[in-house]
Amino acid sequence: MAPDRAAGLAECARALADGEVTAREVVERALARIEATQPTLNAFRLVRAEAALAEADAADKELAAGVRRPLLGVPVAVKDDMDVAGEPTAFGCRGDHPPQAEDGEAVRRLRAAGAVVIGKTNTCELGQWPFTEGPAFGATRNPWHSDHTPGGSSGGSAAAVAAGLVPAALGSDGAGSVRIPASWTHLIGIKPQRGRISTWPRPESFQGITVNGTLARTVADAALLLDAAGGNHDGDLHRPPALRVSDAVGRDPGRLRIALSLKPPFTALPARLDPVVRAKVLALAERLAALGHVVEEAEPRYGQIGLTFIPRATAGLAERVRDAPFPHLLDRRTRDAARLGRLLGGAPLRAARRAEATLHRRIGALFNTYDVLLAPTTAAPPPRIGSMVNLNGLGTDRAMIAACPYAWPWNILGWPGVNVPAGFVGDGLPVGAQLLGPANSEPLLVSLAAQLEADRRWHEWWPPHQAPADSPAA
Repeated sequence: MAPDRAAGLAECARALADGEVTAREVVERALARIEATQPTLNAFRLVRAEAALAEADAADKELAAGVRRPLLGVPVAVKDDMDVAGEPTAFGCRGDHPPQAEDGEAVRRLRAAGAVVIGKTNTCELGQWPFTEGPAFGATRNPWHSDHTPGGSSGGSAAAVAAGLVPAALGSDGAGSVRIPASWTHLIGIKPQRGRISTWPRPESFQGITVNGTLARTVADAALLLDAAGGNHDGDLHRPPALRVSDAVGRDPGRLRIALSLKPPFTALPARLDPVVRAKVLALAERLAALGHVVEEAEPRYGQIGLTFIPRATAGLAERVRDAPFPHLLDRRTRDAARLGRLLGGAPLRAARRAEATLHRRIGALFNTYDVLLAPTTAAPPPRIGSMVNLNGLGTDRAMIAACPYAWPWNILGWPGVNVPAGFVGDGLPVGAQLLGPANSEPLLVSLAAQLEADRRWHEWWPPHQAPADSPAA
């Protein structure tokens, strides 16, 4: 277990259970990595150094007594929209936020699995944008190229995992906020079925479009963290049937029919797939065909799905702004979007929520013919730091949609998606592709992603080394 980067989640858990290393040693190394990179990478909003070491010592006592739990003594990070008892939840906002009295349900379940929550990672203000920058904490940078963003809004979690500070982290995904930073930092990012990981103390998040998900270097680690954090609180509005996603890792997915979709869903603003990203997604499609799958171009019938996204996203944001302790410190773009959300929070919101069943039937018809949908995760490589943070509202929307038009429909549907690395473009910048499925299809998507990972070996590449042209990841 090299001190300069974290071992994988499963490997770390095994080494701890076998007595090859202590939890204190593992946590001390993670804290040292975070401290060394925080001035430049800036992945963390808050580091729980003293508390994490105490929790590591408690884990070592359990391990010595023969106790075994899935993640006992393993350090993980969580995005700073999740409550950790005794710590503030700033969610990217300015101000001296009060400590939370209790863990959120996802964090409680991680602790029950034995994990040590080492810190809370940076996110843009209330998770709205595909970059992780702001006056509250500065800029979080991409470990593969420090001039570029790791994406957002789970950019801190993605940067921490990609740089090897922690083996895995939780994020949240409301319009691609797990999958987009995963694609731009060369990671696996699982956006699970709505309700798979609880959002409690909120019965649902952002009118049901936002779910909690996992970021890791390997499919097995992302699935392990999903199983550890997954499950429901009695107050959750969405309670899908229980699954053990880890069981699908290494399982032969069989010969699948895969629909390749390259056309962005309808948006009111223009979006175009960058040719270099298109080439990487097509190369991934060719690898899937070489593995024995049938891959054909086919487009989901998205229609005017964007009209249902705006009321839900803005009304959900208005709820967060209403609860914010320092609303006067919020970004002008946030306040304007919340104002729109208050206007749309009545009949337009109810109509948008009712439309979901129709969208399930219309878009889900694709899965009568195909098993999985393959699409770009983003339309472009990661933008430069600072390119979006100072734009006005319309300028931000234009830049977001131009770069990230592909991920958000699956948030409306509430269905699972997995980002997989698609390689590197330009000056060593990672890009990704999405494997998308119908309701409760995480096992199938994870099985296919693991098969592709065994072929592509993308997890063997670490920043800041750029993948050479003849590498499996290139």
